[in-house]
Amino acid sequence: MEKRLFWERESVQKQVDSGAKKMTSEEIREKRRADRKQFKLDRAAAIAKVAAEAETIFETEGRVVVPALFGPEIPSGATWKPKTAESELALEQESGSPENAKSKGEDEGEGEEEEEPLEDMEHLQLTLPEAFFLAWNFDCLTILDPETDEPLSLPEIWITFQQIYLAPPIPTLPTPELQLDNPFLIHYAVYHHYRSLGWVVKNGLKFCVDYLLYKRGPVFTHAEFAIVVCPVYEDPQDQEVSITNLQNASPFTWSWLSTINRANSQVMKTLILTYVTIPARSRLSREMLNTPACFAHYSVREVIVRRFIPARMRD
Repeated sequence: MEKRLFWERESVQKQVDSGAKKMTSEEIREKRRADRKQFKLDRAAAIAKVAAEAETIFETEGRVVVPALFGPEIPSGATWKPKTAESELALEQESGSPENAKSKGEDEGEGEEEEEPLEDMEHLQLTLPEAFFLAWNFDCLTILDPETDEPLSLPEIWITFQQIYLAPPIPTLPTPELQLDNPFLIHYAVYHHYRSLGWVVKNGLKFCVDYLLYKRGPVFTHAEFAIVVCPVYEDPQDQEVSITNLQNASPFTWSWLSTINRANSQVMKTLILTYVTIPARSRLSREMLNTPACFAHYSVREVIVRRFIPARMRD
C-alpha cells in the first residue's frame, strides 16, 4: 500500500505547530540537502580562514606556511554537526534583542485555539484494468452504478468497461457492438499478464509509456521496466474496418522510439515493447466478448529495446 503523503504531511504539520518534534520524509530530505549545503559552506569558510592566517604569517614573520586542507580546524563529514534549533535559540536569547523579547511576550499572551479536525483530501483512484483485476481475481472491490447506487455484478462490470471505450460522441446514438480490438481488452491483457507473473504494475504516463513494472512497489524500489503496449492484428484487414483508433497499432517512427528509449534509459529503466495479438474476426465471434474467456485467444509477446550508452557499457 502506498504512503498517504497528504495525510501524513498535514498530520505531522499539525504536530509541529503544537510543539511536537516530528518530520515528514520530504522534510527530512530537504533538511539533509540543507545540511550538505551548509557543510560545504562551513568547510570552504574554514579553509579560507586558514589560508588567510597563513598569508598573515608570511607577511608579518616571513615564514611560508602551507594551508592545511585537513585538521581539527577544518570540518569533515565525521566531525561536522549541523546547528540545531536549540542552539540557534540559545544564541538568540544570549543576544537579548528586544525583538525576541517582544515576540516571546506575544506568544505567551496568545491563548490556545481549538484545533479544527483534519479533512482527508486523498482518495484512491483506480484505472479500469486495476479495478477489474481486483473485482475479478480477488473479489475485494465493489463497484456501484452511479445512477442507481447499486452494486454491479461481474458480468455487468465486464460489459460496462468495454462500452466506456465505445461510447458514441452523441449520447442519443446507439452504442456500437463489442469489438475484439477494444482498448480495455488490450490493456487489461497486458496488465493481467504481468500481475500474474508477480510484478507490481503502475501507470507509466510520467515516463511517456503505458505501464511501469516494480518488484515490490513504488514505495520500496524504483521501476525497472517501462512497458509500451503495441497491438497487432492477426488479420490486417480487421484494422482497416475497425471503428477504434488503437494507439501504436500502426508502425511508429524511429524518432519516436529513440526518444522514448532515451528518456527511460536516463532514469535506469529498460524499455519493453509488449505486443498483444488481436484474434481475427473470421475465426472468433463477438459473442465471445461477453465473458473474460475471450482472453484465451489473445497472446502477449515482449521485445526488449536497449540503448547503447558508451560511457556505461565499457566494462
